[in-house]
Amino acid sequence: MTQTTPIATTLPLGQRILFGIPLIGRIAREISQDVNNVFYLAVVIVTLEVLAFRIWGPVVFTLTALALVPMMFLFFVVICWPRTSRQKG
Repeated sequence: MTQTTPIATTLPLGQRILFGIPLIGRIAREISQDVNNVFYLAVVIVTLEVLAFRIWGPVVFTLTALALVPMMFLFFVVICWPRTSRQKG
């Protein structure tokens, strides 16, 4: 007898937590299914920045940069973290 329905696989804990966050989870889930959604997200972010600039002026760029500081700090930690090398032979 063949199985007609696929077996549901359980996602790792990190993905379940990320996908469980209301707004970020939906975006992350869509990006994991289709990588091209990143470009739509970039257009949305740029559009929001332009609209916010028209409302509040240049202070928006300062607040955006301030919000991105923790993300950049995490990025630098991740790229500088030492990797474990595998022994040959």
